[in-house]
This record gives sequence, C-alpha cells and structure tokens, in this order.
Amino acid sequence: MQAYRFETTVAPDGSVVITHLPLAAGDVVEVIVLLQEHHTEAKKKYPLKGTPVTYHHPTEPVAQDEWSALQ
Repeated sequence: MQAYRFETTVAPDGSVVITHLPLAAGDVVEVIVLLQEHHTEAKKKYPLKGTPVTYHHPTEPVAQDEWSALQ
C-alpha cells in the first residue's frame, strides 16, 4: 500500500480538502485523519523535562531519626 502525507487545516465548517493527489480518477483510497500534536502540549506533559537536578548532601542518611531500630 502506498502512503501519501499531506498537512492541512480543518475549515470552519469541519471539512478537510486535499487537492492535487497523485492518483487516478476512480482509485479507491482509505482515509485516516490524525490530529497533529503541538509542541506546547508535549511540554505540558513533562513540565520538569530539561530542568537541572541538584542534590544537597547526597551521602547524608534520609530520615535517620525515624528508624525505630536505631532508638
């Protein structure tokens, strides 16, 4: 199956028009519509992506006072 990719915008009436297809009249086609993900939406998924990580005292024990075995 040969695939062709076109990008277009949905018209105010909800229609999509694709012109100048490299196909012959009468060819049977299957149409799949995929909503293009915006880059701003991807940033909202992972708001901390790319932010630096800083560890303060990385070798210090965590919650040492709360261990009942140490008391």
